[in-house]
Amino acid sequence: MNKDLSKIRLFAMDVDGTLTDGKIYMGENGEVMKSFDVKDGLGIKLLIAQNIIPAIITGRRSLIVENRCREIGITEIHQGVKKKDTVLRALMDKYHLSPEETAYIGDDINDLSAIREAGATFAPADCARQILPFIDFPLTKKAGDCPVREAIDLILDGRFHAEDFSAI
Repeated sequence: MNKDLSKIRLFAMDVDGTLTDGKIYMGENGEVMKSFDVKDGLGIKLLIAQNIIPAIITGRRSLIVENRCREIGITEIHQGVKKKDTVLRALMDKYHLSPEETAYIGDDINDLSAIREAGATFAPADCARQILPFIDFPLTKKAGDCPVREAIDLILDGRFHAEDFSAI
């Protein structure tokens, strides 16, 4: 792929099926659990350390997502979103960014509107086949198995080196 990821300044993410395995565990009082991988969390902290804005744009609402975002430093949290492209464009406007400075990772057709707005797009290995024609970087990792970190590593390639790491 011929996209210049060194220009990325905003990395927007879906949650279920990207940061999680896509399974929703429900109890009698609603959602009770989601599984996040620590490697994705550290990757997001590395983005922040490189002045790249991480953002969540998800169709569901979840206190679990809010708690995880707070824990790893994501402040742009947009839940219950039906039109993901509208939110992504608003974030681009807010931070004065072009599509070339914007990346998005999603896994299913409800992400397609945002995928079409971003300049660089990623999807987990087990994404819905319908979105593959619109994905710049099909990843090797499945949902919940660190596809977000795989995308972040591609974005940070050349900007960040492990030997430069200091506790974040």
